[in-house]
Order: sequence, then C-alpha cells, then structure tokens
Amino acid sequence: MQGDNNINEYGTVRIADDVVAIIAEIAAKEIKGIVGMSGGIADSITEMLGKKSPSKGIKVEVGDKETAIDLYVIVEYGVRIPDIAWQVQENVKKAVETMTGLNVVEVNIHVQGVNIEKESKEEDGTVRLK
Repeated sequence: MQGDNNINEYGTVRIADDVVAIIAEIAAKEIKGIVGMSGGIADSITEMLGKKSPSKGIKVEVGDKETAIDLYVIVEYGVRIPDIAWQVQENVKKAVETMTGLNVVEVNIHVQGVNIEKESKEEDGTVRLK
C-alpha cells in the first residue's frame, strides 16, 4: 500500500515500501545482539526462483502519512531479548521518521531464532561458545 507522503506545489513525493524496509533493516542491524533478518518460507521460495528480496524479513505498510513495520529477526545467544527488541523498536522508529517524514505507528518485533556460533575445537577437544 503506497500513498501520497508529501503533497506540495510541485507535486507529490511517494516513498516505496522497499525504501522504508531498507531503512528499517539497517537501523535494526545497528543494535548489538541482532544477528540478521529471517524471511521465512515466502522469502525462501522467492530466492529459489532467482529473485532477491531487498526487504527480507521485513513487512512494511506505508500509508499517506504513516507506516507500520514488522521485523522478523534472529538474535545472538545470551542477549536479553526484551531489551534488544525495545532498542530495535526505538532505533527503527527514529531512523524511518527522520529519513522519510512518515509517522511510525508500529514496529513489531518477531524473534524467529537464536544464533549460536561455535568456535573451532580447542586442543582438549571441547567446543566453546562465543
């Protein structure tokens, strides 16, 4: 859904959903503890067909003056998820509102997974988590 984001004497300015999604993704990944985005089954099928989704793991609805954003994230093991989610919400809201002039009415965080990275085996045969 796209609308007239800014109407003035020169015409209209329209901001595409993908633009808002890219801004939201960058803002989300700035938060320590966010490993990446998870697109789910629909994005996986799209990628198999050879199409890349610029907004993998993000759903955006842009209206005339406001937007709602859903982020599907993967977090790092050991983080406090409610704190990370709040930081992502704040950072995404600030970035999107500053760059687009749209009012962000919702930033919904959907935690899709936890990333556990393993280091190489130590000499004694144990595996240590990062």
